[in-house]
Amino acid sequence: MPNYIAVEELYRLYLKANQTVCTDTRKLLKDSIFFALKGTNFNANEFAQKAIDAGCSLAVVDEEKYVSGPQTVLVEDGLKALQQLANYHRRQLKIPFLAITGSNGKTTNKELINAVLSKKFNTLATEGNLNNHIGVPLTLLNIKPEHEFAIIEMGANHQNEIDELCYIAEPDFGLITNIGKAHLEGFGGIEGVKKGKSELYRYIRQKQGKVFINGDDDVLIDLARDNDKITYGCKKLYDVIGKDVSNSEMVSLKYTTRYGEKDWNKIAFIHTQIVGSYNFINCLAAACVGNYFKVDDDLVKGALENYLPNMNRSQLVKTTRNTLLLDAYNANPNSMKAAIENFSKYNSSKKLLLLGDMFELGEYSTEEHKKIVELLKEKQLNDVVLVGEEFFRLNDNSYKKFKTTNECKAYLEQQQVSDTTVLIKGSRGMKMETLQEVL
Repeated sequence: MPNYIAVEELYRLYLKANQTVCTDTRKLLKDSIFFALKGTNFNANEFAQKAIDAGCSLAVVDEEKYVSGPQTVLVEDGLKALQQLANYHRRQLKIPFLAITGSNGKTTNKELINAVLSKKFNTLATEGNLNNHIGVPLTLLNIKPEHEFAIIEMGANHQNEIDELCYIAEPDFGLITNIGKAHLEGFGGIEGVKKGKSELYRYIRQKQGKVFINGDDDVLIDLARDNDKITYGCKKLYDVIGKDVSNSEMVSLKYTTRYGEKDWNKIAFIHTQIVGSYNFINCLAAACVGNYFKVDDDLVKGALENYLPNMNRSQLVKTTRNTLLLDAYNANPNSMKAAIENFSKYNSSKKLLLLGDMFELGEYSTEEHKKIVELLKEKQLNDVVLVGEEFFRLNDNSYKKFKTTNECKAYLEQQQVSDTTVLIKGSRGMKMETLQEVL
């Protein structure tokens, strides 16, 4: 029987290693614990000795032949060991944990909520998009004794994935941004998305925690009917009630509370630096979370007004020639529709849409790409370039089409687009953000 290390002993070594772990030999941290994970095309057990030679205090391997001395320890499964260690660490922590998932806006919500809560607490929030079965454990293991609040983003593209992440992170609070047509292929259609994403509600219910919820979203309200809810929205007397008062491309809002001021003329404006009317509800969610955790209203206002979008999400970029609405981090039918509808209302004499394929739609792909083209026609948007194999193969030549982003880039370079407001949107793999180089 192999001599596997127990999680309690591994935790002792993790504390000794200044609570630092790593999984990538290209980003090794001195004195940290290196976890050798396996993928389809790699086996990091092969790099265990390299990690130790580079200064790691310990390497965790799951193949006995790579145990080369006291600085390598053996586990049954490297990934499971990482997850078990993260869960063991989480159980030592007595701070609030908020988990965020949804089809659109997960990262924006996480960033906005972090901006608000960090006005009062020492927060730890998911970095970048470390929101999967590897990223969530790594995020948990980054939580140090000084942290007072954890905000954990959870991504999923198939059933039971959110469930699994909940049993690792054990959140006390949950927020689902929305449920839409994202990852239809993995979830098996929209009903599958509902079932998969609402695993967070089910976990929080079992734990007798609370969920923050958009009360105006009938789908979410139905899925959370048995949950203890903290509500936000516009249509009823919620815990936090908001009003969209935007009069430019940037979101502006006002909010009050169930027991607060009801005269909108007396309530302060919040002028954000985020584009897209679809981001109003994300700002309101952050205000609701802040209000629940007793962050002062003026601090909530300051956090939302000073937040600057990044990573190609809801960014307004001014080049020497054009104004770009850069929302190219990802795309699915719901987020694409919202972006187009928002852009159609823009007050600009010259508008151009550069739209890339939406990925992971499986058998629904052709139909959903067709719907986007129909929406463009309905909104009478004429200056449009469609990019990618899915758009290209549609039997509709209403708009200019290119198979690749590079072909589109060459075309735009020739066109010398100027004095134009440009929407750039597409799935991550399309790399639509590269088009800004010629605009």
